[in-house]
Amino acid sequence: MIDIIINSASAILMGAGSVFILIGALGLVRLPDFYTRMHAAGVTDTLGAELLLLGMMLQAGLSLVTLKLVLIALFIFFTSPTSTHAVANAARVMGLRLVSIPEDDLTSKEKN
Repeated sequence: MIDIIINSASAILMGAGSVFILIGALGLVRLPDFYTRMHAAGVTDTLGAELLLLGMMLQAGLSLVTLKLVLIALFIFFTSPTSTHAVANAARVMGLRLVSIPEDDLTSKEKN
């Protein structure tokens, strides 16, 4: 009975993770500019990967594999948002503007 519950929870987590990754992929195709694409990819891929890893942890049980999956999850949890922020900040510093903001609406600080 407990195996059915664990397998069901694992399937739900992996399915939800797959859906979030699919939504992130669609966001990369459909969104209008670099910054919104970065947001869609960063948020949904982090959440999707974490849900997939949680589902795998349930399947692995208490073992060394689970410890490795926890370490991978922690690595992704900290590095994915950090790298997304770094790439978006580098794009801003290089002068990449949002598509929908007219030049007149930018402040003098952002023009430089």
